[in-house]
Amino acid sequence: MTDPESLCGQMLDRLASSGELSSAWSEAFAAVPRHRFIPDTIWLTDHDGLVPLHRREDPQEWMRRAYASAAVVTQVDDGRPAGPGERGCYISSSASQPEVVALMLTALDAEPGMRVLEVGTGTGYNAALLGHRLGTRNVISVEIDPDLANHAHRSLTATGYPVDVITGDGALGYPPGAPYDRIISTAAVRHVPRPWVMQTRPGGTIVTPWGTPYHNGALVSFTVHGDGTAVGHIVGSVAFMRLRNQRFRATIDDERYDETTARHTHTTVAPYSVASDYDASLAIGMRVPNCTNVYVPAGTGSDHARLWFVDPTTDSWANVVHRPGAEEYSVHQRGPRDLWDEVETAYRWWRDAGRPDAARWRITITPEGQQVILTTTGP
Repeated sequence: MTDPESLCGQMLDRLASSGELSSAWSEAFAAVPRHRFIPDTIWLTDHDGLVPLHRREDPQEWMRRAYASAAVVTQVDDGRPAGPGERGCYISSSASQPEVVALMLTALDAEPGMRVLEVGTGTGYNAALLGHRLGTRNVISVEIDPDLANHAHRSLTATGYPVDVITGDGALGYPPGAPYDRIISTAAVRHVPRPWVMQTRPGGTIVTPWGTPYHNGALVSFTVHGDGTAVGHIVGSVAFMRLRNQRFRATIDDERYDETTARHTHTTVAPYSVASDYDASLAIGMRVPNCTNVYVPAGTGSDHARLWFVDPTTDSWANVVHRPGAEEYSVHQRGPRDLWDEVETAYRWWRDAGRPDAARWRITITPEGQQVILTTTGP
């Protein structure tokens, strides 16, 4: 069945069985029609990259994806598809997976009547859920992209949730509506913007995806204190696109990254140890700044893959060659930083520290900046 009511019912059943949907938010998820916020053109990922799917061409598949247990790509390349036939090179906006939406709203712990600022309106679906439960007059949403803001405003109005949508830089918050009881961001940050802390009342909560260039996958809940500080802990695993002014991208260019001119060593640490383990990669990202990793699988006729490490700010790079069953791995490094050495050192520190999990990290925001420490116990 591909009618909206049946698909919505299936989505609610999934959310209930997964435990992500709290009873406080179940009514909103049942009432707000998710498909009414999804644009007519979405993008699917295949071997050719990001390929457009137009609703008019396959309405059943479009509707199925609107309610599926997956994110829906709703914009590529900041609204200007760079490839032929509207194909995209990178994702710039999406409708989050319903399970992630439910997780974040539960973490927000907002009650009817509270004032909430949402950073990153996107499709407007999350703003509608907030408006349904808290009252539309209590919700303000900020979106930096004018086209996305206009789409969200139209969808919110058409569905009966006239939330105020402000076109602007969400990193600045929205001072005219402050103070807020809650701030929720649907874009990931490396550094929590100071205005968010200043615009949240003492005792209020900020919920945001947070991470490093190396690890973009933590959901953090901050409590704001009366002295202008905020203390946060990790409450879930999510991956979001970053605020546009905090983006960190690196691509692999074979001509630029010439292994013949690189420093060549070997390691016994397997590439998957530093990239596939959630807690390890989280810790590595804390200790190795401005470094991202990119996995390049083995090509046709090749028996090896590569895990790359890149710091575009210093033009440093490294890679580790992975062959199945190997006990030693070839390493290439070039630039002022020995990125693999830094990554391996951070990994060994995490391993020797007893493999601490995500719950032990604390992020503190002060007027002087952001501090991340490892505590002896969880929350």
